[in-house]
Amino acid sequence: MTRFIFVTGGVVSSLGKGITSACLGAILDARGLKVRLMKLDPYINVDPGTMSPFQHGEVFVTEDGTETDLDLGHYERFVRTRTGRFSNFTTGRIYSNVIAKERQGEYLGATVQVIPHITDEIKRSIVSGAEDADVCLVEIGGTVGDIESLPFLEAIRQMGVELGRTRVLYIHLTLVPYIAASHEIKTKPTQHSVKELRSIGIQPQVLVCRSDHPLPDEQRAKISLFTNVREQAVISAVDVVDLYEIPLLLNEQGLDDIVVKELELEAGPADLSEWAAVVDARRNPEAEVTIAMVGKYVDLKDSYISLTEALLHAGIRARTRVNIEYLESEDIEANGVTRLHDVDAVLVPGGFGERGIEGKILVAKFAREKKVPYLGICLGMHVAVIEFARNVLGLTHAHSTEFDRSTPDPVIGMITEWQDPSGERQQRSAESDLGGTMRLGAQTCVLKSPSLARSIYRSDEIAERHRHRYEFNNNYRRRLEEEGLVISGVSKDGLVEIVELPGHPWFLASQFHPEFTSNPRDGHPLFTSFITAARAGQGLKLPRAARA
Repeated sequence: MTRFIFVTGGVVSSLGKGITSACLGAILDARGLKVRLMKLDPYINVDPGTMSPFQHGEVFVTEDGTETDLDLGHYERFVRTRTGRFSNFTTGRIYSNVIAKERQGEYLGATVQVIPHITDEIKRSIVSGAEDADVCLVEIGGTVGDIESLPFLEAIRQMGVELGRTRVLYIHLTLVPYIAASHEIKTKPTQHSVKELRSIGIQPQVLVCRSDHPLPDEQRAKISLFTNVREQAVISAVDVVDLYEIPLLLNEQGLDDIVVKELELEAGPADLSEWAAVVDARRNPEAEVTIAMVGKYVDLKDSYISLTEALLHAGIRARTRVNIEYLESEDIEANGVTRLHDVDAVLVPGGFGERGIEGKILVAKFAREKKVPYLGICLGMHVAVIEFARNVLGLTHAHSTEFDRSTPDPVIGMITEWQDPSGERQQRSAESDLGGTMRLGAQTCVLKSPSLARSIYRSDEIAERHRHRYEFNNNYRRRLEEEGLVISGVSKDGLVEIVELPGHPWFLASQFHPEFTSNPRDGHPLFTSFITAARAGQGLKLPRAARA
């Protein structure tokens, strides 16, 4: 008898429905309930895997290898749960499923329509994602009033009728703007947003009102009156500096009590002591470090949201304030590494495409030569290998075939390229289908002992998530190792997963994405070690002139 909580948004997009869902899930989890979270996205892409980070932010990868919306990252960071292929459904995926069924004759010759066929498929998807949870929180992407989200809203309206009021709860997130010139908080946008929602048959039981000022009692009462929502269920979601305060703030206003009562759930009191400890660690650091993140999509910080959060989580574990400088790799390419002189460590994240690659290679060279702690993720490993091959092994034209098909020394390439016995580089026949050529999801990595990686993870085997097409070319492995590159992690089928530099204070690069499994309460050992190294290196840092 799973209960469903549907979270919608109005007035404007990007209000924080994902954060609200995740934080409510965290509180319900702290009350002993089994929680699942889902995201329904109205865009027509089957998944966000081929979408530009500038358009949609980061693509989050689940344990089972599904490319999903970044909000699923919030879900896993706030609730100790694992999302998967049944946790994110798009309009494209829903329509694709329905069309496939129609082609197979499952509708017995019926005219296939939005109602009931599309809405039935949406409902079936929601139920499949809920599994055996006590509570399933379902976030509806987009904004009420958008044409794209109407089938999803109609589906959740139907579920409210079919399951009854004790099994379905609607939460609506709105913006309550503050007009500085007149010193007024305006409730009219919220009134209109709820009116729009009610016009399609959904009456929210809870309103979460985003604002940069606390919602006064007078405005709370006014919103209650005009939206038919009980006054105590009008929640003030005031802007905060630290996301991880939000579970505490929502709990203080009794949001979880309202949910438990409305859905007639049996649950104990919320134990939020872990979240209080997280907030305390953020507020009271013992040290401070500055990390340079050199990427290709830094104009939109959401492109690296899991990495950013993983660094902050490591700071929580190490009681260290982490300041992140986002640097565009093309700027490094054009102007050199001057801006790296004052940072304590550098991180090169993943990415696709040729733009800014030489800048990233310069960063890897700077970190190797100047003994600055370096963490490379995916593409960050590729550029570290390319740099080492060029400047240590002497292969001056070494490159990845992703960026240079004619390179004489393809130290990075697709497996099919460097395993071809004829030596001919042939594209995979499916390469034009960019959504189908990735190595995705959690895979086992065997660690070398002794090594930095083995000392960090304290295990002989680990499982981390992947999202990439190109691999370390094993035909160059022996020569690179002879020159000092340490291969400290390999997959069960012999693919290189981790490289290190001996004699360096901290230099490690991984093919996988460890950021996807970090959370604020537990952190991640790799990032915690990285931040600890950045902190330790402050006392060993050379004068600026020596590093220039």
